[in-house]
Amino acid sequence: MSGDDSGTEPEVSVVRGMKAAYALAWQASPGMLLLQLVTAVIGGMAPVATAWLTKVALDELTASAPRTGELVWMAAGIGVLGIVMAATSAITTYAQGRARRAIGLHSQDRLFDAVNRMSGLARLEEPRFHDRLRLAQQSAEHAPDQLVQMGLSTLQGTLGIAGFLGTLVAINPVMAGAALLAAAPALIAHLALSRRRAGLMWRISPGMRRKVFYQMLLTDLQAAKEVRLFGLGKFLHGRMLTELRAANDAEDRLERGVVRVQVLLAALGALLSAAGLLWAVYAAASRTISVGDVSIFIASLAGLQGGLSVLVQGIAQGHQSTLVFHHYLTVVGVGDDLAGPSQPQELAPLAHAIELRDVWFRYGEDFPWVLRGLNLTIPHGTSLAVVGLNGAGKSTLVKLLCRFYDPQRGSVLWDGVDIRDVPVAQLRQRIGAVFQDYMDYDLTAAENIGLGNVEAIDDADRVRAAAERAGAHETIERLPSGYQTMLSRLFHAGDEEEDTPMTGVHLSGGQWQRLALARGLMRQGRDLMILDEPSSGLDAVAEAAVHDRLRELRAGSTSVLISHRLGAVRRADRIVVVQDGKVLESGDHASLTASPDGVYAQLFHTQAEGYREAPSAGSVEPPREESAEASTTVVAG
Repeated sequence: MSGDDSGTEPEVSVVRGMKAAYALAWQASPGMLLLQLVTAVIGGMAPVATAWLTKVALDELTASAPRTGELVWMAAGIGVLGIVMAATSAITTYAQGRARRAIGLHSQDRLFDAVNRMSGLARLEEPRFHDRLRLAQQSAEHAPDQLVQMGLSTLQGTLGIAGFLGTLVAINPVMAGAALLAAAPALIAHLALSRRRAGLMWRISPGMRRKVFYQMLLTDLQAAKEVRLFGLGKFLHGRMLTELRAANDAEDRLERGVVRVQVLLAALGALLSAAGLLWAVYAAASRTISVGDVSIFIASLAGLQGGLSVLVQGIAQGHQSTLVFHHYLTVVGVGDDLAGPSQPQELAPLAHAIELRDVWFRYGEDFPWVLRGLNLTIPHGTSLAVVGLNGAGKSTLVKLLCRFYDPQRGSVLWDGVDIRDVPVAQLRQRIGAVFQDYMDYDLTAAENIGLGNVEAIDDADRVRAAAERAGAHETIERLPSGYQTMLSRLFHAGDEEEDTPMTGVHLSGGQWQRLALARGLMRQGRDLMILDEPSSGLDAVAEAAVHDRLRELRAGSTSVLISHRLGAVRRADRIVVVQDGKVLESGDHASLTASPDGVYAQLFHTQAEGYREAPSAGSVEPPREESAEASTTVVAG
């Protein structure tokens, strides 16, 4: 990923941030951007015009022979300018609101489009990327609009400052210079504070993410059972408050510095205003300047100080927004975490075999190798079962077949074509899967199944057929609203507003397992079906029915089955045992169990041992192999 992840916030160009923000604003709502530009010009010039009309009117009033007609026109002009400024303020508020919503929508669209471009899983396993992504989400909502408003307020303020500054120079150049010089330390101080604020957000981001994690555990239904039973509530509550207090303390230290700076700057501004007022009173008393000059001098000094203050704070806010906006720009500019093929090849339907050739893989340079030169061939039209102890590399094998990662060495070949030379979306269109860590979506039953093939999510017949194949249809039919029942108590279904038992339901683990299986079966007919512990949450009878059905569906197709329950894999065409990142044994069930010293045979007999009753005195124990098969059949169905 591009960008600095060193732990300190990088310096970035305000100009680059402004250009990106205005590009977003123009793409999102060009009309509102132009409208705000017009109101900014009017808002900057109208106060200066009002001050001059007021000066001329006061000079006319104090003249020896005031002209009534001129005074009427001047009063009318001041009134018109007041109406224009009031209307401009209202129009600006409306345009800002419209633009803010449009920019937020467009920036969020671009952000999550960038997230979806990440084909693999590597970045989603990086804590620092999650910190950057969280800040990117926050800045996507506010930073672009803040930068746009900063630019517009800078334009408006510059126009006002130019007018008032010219007036002060004409009346008292020294005071004009003093006002400008007073803005310099304010600008330096505010820029330093904005840098510290942005750096603070980056430093406390890991703690704030942990705080959110503890909050989720305290309110998550799945975690509630252990939280309640083990009495974890106070412990998690305390952890959450610890992270929050640490962040609050860091913010308090920063804010104390902000207060000191603001007090000093306010005192400097007050002294300058007092000095200007004393000079104006003395000059007017000595007839050096007119009453109108006093009026416009005071208005210009106040306008210049106010304009400079707004300008300085706007620049500082823009600087801070740019520092935070950097996270957004980094994420939306990041490339795919899987290298795309330089010359993409078409992926033909599988005709011969999938081959893993001398595959080495680990999850990072500081991590141990998970796969160590693994070689494996999956012939077309056959069923392969993969077994092994936890950590042997079975799930990693699945991730490589789906190309969630690329191996560091070796290759995965599809009929001789390296899958890295094929567009990843095209590869995945040919794969169906049921994962061990399947998702429970807070959606309707039909949507939970239809997500397996989004193009057919509204095809009720296909959804029902998948549910029937997975043995989930009868369970769904008994739900309050059948396939349209919301499988969640977090959201209302459709337009429901009342919280009733009909609003949504919770399913058992086994019922969710069947829905996950149905979701995978929405892709029936794909070239490769991956079944990663497809029945882990089912009872023995249900597991037997599922595997019988899966055997029918797998017949003649290419499939990979991973299971800890060896009774479920015994009818596979070939079984491989993975150990220490390599294929240790390979064969069918009969050949593997025929070798009593083999790993598979030992695993199989160990599982069967727990189900075989101890023989009574004088009875004859059946042969070990027959007993093991019979016992395991009870487990797997």
